[in-house]
Amino acid sequence: MTNAWFGPEMRAAIFNRRMLTCIFTGAASGLPLYVLIQLVPLWLRDSEVGLKEIGFFTMVTFPYTWKFLWAPLLDRFSLLPIGRRRSWLLVTQLGLIASIAALGFWQPQQDLGLIAVICILVAVLSATQDVAIDAFRREMLPDAELGMGTSIHVQAYRISGLLPGGLSLILADHASWETVFLVTGSYMLIGLVMTLLVKEVVAEELRPKTMREAVVEPFKEFVGRNGKRGALLILGFMCLYKFGDNLAVALSTPFYYDLGFSKSEIGVVAKNAGLWASIVGALFGGAIMIRTGINRALWMFGFVQLVSILGFALLAYVGANIWVLAGAIILEYLGVGLGTAAFTAYMARITNPLFAATQFALLSALATLPRTVAAGLSGFLVESMGWVTFFFFCVLTAIPGMLLLFKVAPWGDDPESINKNM
Repeated sequence: MTNAWFGPEMRAAIFNRRMLTCIFTGAASGLPLYVLIQLVPLWLRDSEVGLKEIGFFTMVTFPYTWKFLWAPLLDRFSLLPIGRRRSWLLVTQLGLIASIAALGFWQPQQDLGLIAVICILVAVLSATQDVAIDAFRREMLPDAELGMGTSIHVQAYRISGLLPGGLSLILADHASWETVFLVTGSYMLIGLVMTLLVKEVVAEELRPKTMREAVVEPFKEFVGRNGKRGALLILGFMCLYKFGDNLAVALSTPFYYDLGFSKSEIGVVAKNAGLWASIVGALFGGAIMIRTGINRALWMFGFVQLVSILGFALLAYVGANIWVLAGAIILEYLGVGLGTAAFTAYMARITNPLFAATQFALLSALATLPRTVAAGLSGFLVESMGWVTFFFFCVLTAIPGMLLLFKVAPWGDDPESINKNM
């Protein structure tokens, strides 16, 4: 069994340059969002900006939802003579380094409007980088490696908030915010180095010849390949598969705080438990997807997502127990991380590499819709139900997405599995 699980095909699928590239793509993709949703709000609060104004800053992330509108530009045009994907990556990464570093040179009390503009610029550049990264990763990875490569990318994405993000918070206690943003922005050099070293995968002559082709053909090809009914089922699956766990984690930090945990306890436990769960999840989840295929991984990891929600319900019932908190966070990072990796790999598989930027951007935009809806509903539901009942309700909302697996990802249909005879 050991030889079967770690044979030559498995080793070749894991230990190669493509997997190393996925570490860099995840790290480069995850940090800007962390800056916008964690570091900037803390900076504003530390500068005595009101909670009302800080709340409005959450709206600067809208480009992540609407990125599919300009994704055809990335399929159609190349900004520099180094290839479509690499040119967009280079330009956005240089912009992110400059814009993140620039934040610290302004004073929130006097320059809040300008800071908002810079944050919107960071979001646009970051969302555009994500479109280019998703398309490049889809073109780079063969179908048999989509699961492992996506798992590594997703976990590196999450770890980029835990490690450099956590270090930025520590640095904020010992240095000026100007220094914090300069150091944090310099972390994007990881992505820049990757862009300079990798090679373009799809030949330039295969790109769409006109903007009309870049806009229309991705949708026409997707519906033609899946049929109208199949396309609608897939789009529905995009909206429902992650809804339950998105709803469950929408207020996770206030939930921990309401139970009586201190901010230090939440920070230390979340960073340590989440980090190791992410690393284990990346390796374990990726290996499972290589061996069994993406379809079966969606089933298995979807079940783990359900169990992770029940971990929150147990914590709500038990109360402020540090060990139960650690267990719930480990389950959350494993469940949500594994489910996200399989879900993202599935999105990559059902896109056509010739239109990867536009199709992937549309699917990922639909996938972010539940997170937006969940954020709006969660507070109302908790106040109406209480925490324990709320988490059981989250489990129920996850079931429709699981049921759609019968149609969009049947258990026995795993074309990319490298072990059909297991």
